[in-house]
Amino acid sequence: MANLKLISGGAEAGPDGVAERARQLPDADAFDAYSRTVAGVAERLTPSVAHLAVSRRTRRGRADGAGSAVAISSDGYMLTSAHVVAGGSGVSATFSDGREVGAEVEGSDPLSDLAVVRADARDLTPAQLGDADDLRVGQLVVAIGSPMGLAGTVTAGVVSALGRSLPTRSRSAVRLVENVIQTDAALNPGNSGGALADGLGRVIGINTAVAGVGLGLAVPINDATRRIISSLMNEGRVRRAYIGIVGGSRPLPPRISGELDRDKGIEVVEVVSGSPADRAGLRPEDLIVSVDGEAMGDVGDLQRLMVAERIGQGVEVDVFRDGAFLKLQLTPRELET
Repeated sequence: MANLKLISGGAEAGPDGVAERARQLPDADAFDAYSRTVAGVAERLTPSVAHLAVSRRTRRGRADGAGSAVAISSDGYMLTSAHVVAGGSGVSATFSDGREVGAEVEGSDPLSDLAVVRADARDLTPAQLGDADDLRVGQLVVAIGSPMGLAGTVTAGVVSALGRSLPTRSRSAVRLVENVIQTDAALNPGNSGGALADGLGRVIGINTAVAGVGLGLAVPINDATRRIISSLMNEGRVRRAYIGIVGGSRPLPPRISGELDRDKGIEVVEVVSGSPADRAGLRPEDLIVSVDGEAMGDVGDLQRLMVAERIGQGVEVDVFRDGAFLKLQLTPRELET
């Protein structure tokens, strides 16, 4: 009589089936661990994420918008996207426990697409902020938002790219948000301003945009954005220095590259009339190689240097022009937004 083999869960229970089942267990364990991680992050962060309802007055009457926000302190401070609250005349926040409270915009910075609102509550569950500079491509991330109030959403995926730039604008000012996180964790309508978290539940980004089918972008939480958040909480705005050029990264000539031991500089494409750069004598096609002794390889290097402390302070710009090096002195002024 032939030996009967029981079939269970796709793996045979006979002698050969035992080996097959053993081979399948690691994948099952990995899937269970993944599920537990995502569920743990959701359980930890959902109480910290709120639905924002934003009302705006328009020429045609009142228009309502929505987004998400993440509590960063127990006394009401919440982080969201600047575009979520732009032009809002009234804001309310609804939490996962059903509470709905009023909120006010404490400060907004369109050039980083970050804003701080303060909810009328003093017992919030603050999220822990992480550091996006430690992220790696392929790392698990979880996106949490509250696009429909109590019906919060949780999606998971991986970091699909790092180091992307997101162009932003405020009136005539244009800026690139550096080191934006690209993820394949699905973003739903209303998720802007919600949390992008790592596997330990630390918020490492604020979801800001859908970059295409299955791709989302998040503004990173790092040293630079922490300073922005602090300025918004304390001063309600972010001050930046401005020199008045449009430029882009350009390879250095081989001789100069060897002499300076680096590959790139910033080519000046346009100089704004009447700007500090114009007064200092910068011209289109100049190649900026350093500012105050710090190497300049792309526009991001210059943006990171143009902090509030540079406003009204003279800086030295090293320029390569017509085969020779020049040193120019200029004084940045405050960027008007």
